[in-house]
Amino acid sequence: MGTLMDAARRGVITEEIRLVAEAEGVSAEKLRDRVARGVVVVPRNVSGRAKPVGIGEGLRVKVNTNVGTSQDLCDPELEVRKAKLAVRLGSDTVMDLSTGGDLNEVRIRIRRELDAPLGTVPIYQAFIEALRNGKTIPDITEDDMFNSITRHLKDGVDFITVHCGVTREAVKLLAKTDRVMPIVSRGGCFHAAWIMSRDEENPLYKNFQYLLELAREYDVCLSLGDGLRPGCIADSFDEPMNVELLTIARLVDEARRMGVQCMVEGPGHMPLDQIAVNVKMEKYLCKGAPYYVLGPLPTDTSASYDHIAAAVGGAVAAAAGADFLCVVTPAEHLSLPRLEDIEEGVIAAKIAGHIADIVRLGEKASRIDLKMAKARAELDWETQLALSVSPEKARAIHSSAKSSSGACSMCGPYCALILIKRYI
Repeated sequence: MGTLMDAARRGVITEEIRLVAEAEGVSAEKLRDRVARGVVVVPRNVSGRAKPVGIGEGLRVKVNTNVGTSQDLCDPELEVRKAKLAVRLGSDTVMDLSTGGDLNEVRIRIRRELDAPLGTVPIYQAFIEALRNGKTIPDITEDDMFNSITRHLKDGVDFITVHCGVTREAVKLLAKTDRVMPIVSRGGCFHAAWIMSRDEENPLYKNFQYLLELAREYDVCLSLGDGLRPGCIADSFDEPMNVELLTIARLVDEARRMGVQCMVEGPGHMPLDQIAVNVKMEKYLCKGAPYYVLGPLPTDTSASYDHIAAAVGGAVAAAAGADFLCVVTPAEHLSLPRLEDIEEGVIAAKIAGHIADIVRLGEKASRIDLKMAKARAELDWETQLALSVSPEKARAIHSSAKSSSGACSMCGPYCALILIKRYI
């Protein structure tokens, strides 16, 4: 049995492609061809548990939300509630990044209770369980890593982040740089520590063909992780980051030859004027592979408001061609997110995605903005509230101080839309 990409290359319009085409308002034939070329991915698993979502060229910008337990706050029920809330607010996918408690329990529960595509980072479990069992990092085996990946695939996850670009060469280069923050990626750090302690090559890079065989078997999408992404503005666009991207570009080619869907992750913290350049570079080097951006955060100083900074960076990135935004919450850099943090983060990312879609898709995306404009012109409050990105919050604010004029309480009877109608 072949993969979704194999079927698309044979000219087959699968049920997943048909459903995504309908949802996006695009031709099924065009979408099939984009999947065949690898410029669109539809994360899935042979188990077929998730609602199909398309990510990539010519489609709406998509949003992912990370949830998961930690060592300090381990409440699986809370993480399931976060995942459900994120999807209800419009998150297209969810990733479980759990590091505390029973790592299988949270993943399996989220998979069972949500129909959104689910992503994970299996290397977390490989390292965490090995360390819990008394091993040191050098003791962790290649089998530990691949057994964890297989377990996640068997449990029905639809995409996995794999830090294959954290190679022995890149880690040696990293050691020679004067980065302020050497590595901020948890998965990237696990691999780098293993490589440095054993002076051996990253097993996921060395055995990439075997990883592709596993991905083919379960027909999942690989998210090629940016383990060397810059964690602060001072480290942006440095040599380790770009060496990793060049490695990932080669791996994208190998994945496509094997009929395995893949997307590319990047870039972390980056000054605003570098973001579009980075996106265009990824698109060029990786031949249009969907780009999954973690922010980008164009400042290091927005703690407790990182969702706003990420929305600024995400809108710029997506307008330049990035396809998939990772939700950043107000808790970023500070704490495990609360439910209210998830809400703020998802809404900010959805706004950023829509801002970019107006540029990417033109009238198809801006129709709702025209409806909003007409409703505002007519002071049609019910329509305005319904079209808002958060109707409940918009209604609460509007109701907090009403005006008898029919306008909002900011201007009341002096509203420009009321006054001008007397003279035109």
